[in-house]
Amino acid sequence: MPSRRGFIAGLMASSMAPSATWADAGAPAYLSAGKDELGLFVVAGLSAAGEVLFRHSLPDRGHAASAHPTRPEAVAFARRPGRFADVIDCRTGAQLARLEPPKGHHFYGHGVFSPEGEVMYTTENAYESGEGMIGVWNARDYRRIGQFRSGGIGPHEMRLRRDAPGLVVANGGIETHPDSGRAKLNIPFMRPNLSYLSLSGEIQEQMELPADLHKNSIRHIAVRSDGTVGFAMQWQGDLGADVPIVGLHFPGETPRLMGEDDPRLRNLSGYGGSIAFSGDETQVAVTSPRGGVVQVMDCASGALLAEHALADVCGLATTRAGFLASTGTGAVARIGTQVETLATAPLAWDNHLIPLV
Repeated sequence: MPSRRGFIAGLMASSMAPSATWADAGAPAYLSAGKDELGLFVVAGLSAAGEVLFRHSLPDRGHAASAHPTRPEAVAFARRPGRFADVIDCRTGAQLARLEPPKGHHFYGHGVFSPEGEVMYTTENAYESGEGMIGVWNARDYRRIGQFRSGGIGPHEMRLRRDAPGLVVANGGIETHPDSGRAKLNIPFMRPNLSYLSLSGEIQEQMELPADLHKNSIRHIAVRSDGTVGFAMQWQGDLGADVPIVGLHFPGETPRLMGEDDPRLRNLSGYGGSIAFSGDETQVAVTSPRGGVVQVMDCASGALLAEHALADVCGLATTRAGFLASTGTGAVARIGTQVETLATAPLAWDNHLIPLV
């Protein structure tokens, strides 16, 4: 883990003054991990039109990132079971620090900053006990300052609540161990949940799916301004049924599963890659790289409104007029009434498209 002296030296080397803000970052609007034409792993800054503005080399495959709320820096996380997270100056792509989890832990690919940006939280696996953990880091010098339980097994994406102070964690329910690579060790007994936690780690509420959906791993989430959580799942059972892959949950209420009984659900191939609400928050969309589709659903009725074919699509972000998606073929496309490719790059974009502003 970086020392405070090393972190400050990194700031000086990149000419970042303490008063630097996102306004100084200029054009970068998104971050995405990817793999270049030489097979090397990177995280890249993209413009609002999907053009690559900078690249930062990664030692292995990346997954997602989290942007600091005020400073022009972000943390890019390794793909599970990775053990690195790079702090990046988003004006230049320079590395400011590299974080490592404590012994016996690995990162799960996601993290989030506290509202004021003083603390960063990371999803982790304490793999000897199988417990999901949340790491707590001082976001000024990126020292680790604590940890607490995630409320389940296999915590993946985590977001800030918007209806109350706290965190919401997608505990996917799948036990893994780095000695077994990415093998899933407990499929018959998995119990995914959404856990609502205070910023100090107290469990405030948990939501579990009906028993017949216990193999539907809750992986990725988006949070609407009223606090409603959209969640995307990945089915670990046999394919063939029209299993719901998207749900909505408001704390204190029963979850609503979207697109139920619509035969087009099978086009997702049981896999939700990323999820986002539309700019006006009336719709929610999910990507499936396995199915090669983006599906858009109505938040009020739960109906599946539209389906768009897009090869190897996974990254997804909100725009005013709809959604922006990225693909493993290097495309960045606007999703509205139809698909409009905005840019292509010699990069295979990975799972997520992370807004920076």
